[in-house]
This record gives sequence, C-alpha cells and structure tokens, in this order.
Amino acid sequence: MRGLIVTVLACAPLLSGCVVMDGFAPRASAPRTAALPGLMEPIHAAAIAQNQAVFWVSSNGCTAKADLTPVVRWVGDGSTITLRRIKEDRCERPMAEGVEMRWSFEEMGLAPGARVSVENPYQAPIG
Repeated sequence: MRGLIVTVLACAPLLSGCVVMDGFAPRASAPRTAALPGLMEPIHAAAIAQNQAVFWVSSNGCTAKADLTPVVRWVGDGSTITLRRIKEDRCERPMAEGVEMRWSFEEMGLAPGARVSVENPYQAPIG
C-alpha cells in the first residue's frame, strides 16, 4: 500500500502538468490545418510544363475555370497542387473526355521552374 501511495505522489506533478499544458496555444512551427474550399476534384489527367499546370476534369457541359480552384501547399523544396471544385456543374450534357483547365505558375503564386506534384485522385474518362 505504501508503494502505491509513493507512486501516486510521484506521478502527481506529471499529471497536473498535462492539465496546465492543455491551455497553451500551439507553437508557430506546429502544422496548422485550415479549411479548404470545395471538394477535391477527381481528374482525368494532369500535366505540368512550361510553368503551367493543366488538368482534364469531368464536365456535365458547364464547367468553367471559375468553378475550380488550385490550392498550393509548399512541402520541403517543392509544392503540391490540389484541384478543388467550388461550384457544382449541374448541366445535363456530359462531355466524355472532360474539359481542359489551365493555370499559370504565376496565377498560383509559384516561381518559374518550381517543382510541383499533384494530389488529386485520377478518374477514367466516361465512355
């Protein structure tokens, strides 16, 4: 019994430290998760060339560039682009091959020649 009391008393400062630490704000270097716009868009294909990112996405006939937004995350010495759909295409004229959407590195805030990868899942074209 005496051993149990000694163990509890020895651990008490550690347990109280957990409660105190809970109220602290995260350090500036801790990764932060921000809410991203829209939904991740499955893509038919992507190409990164000549300081541009080109995506082929599904369309029901009305998809425009303003309906999608590229979200850029810097990872190490490169960056990752995630294409997100912010407006649903409610038309009823599906395009079997999808549509091409293009953004320059400048539009996305990337330096010319930047290393880039694409995070979106691939989806085969309809048809």
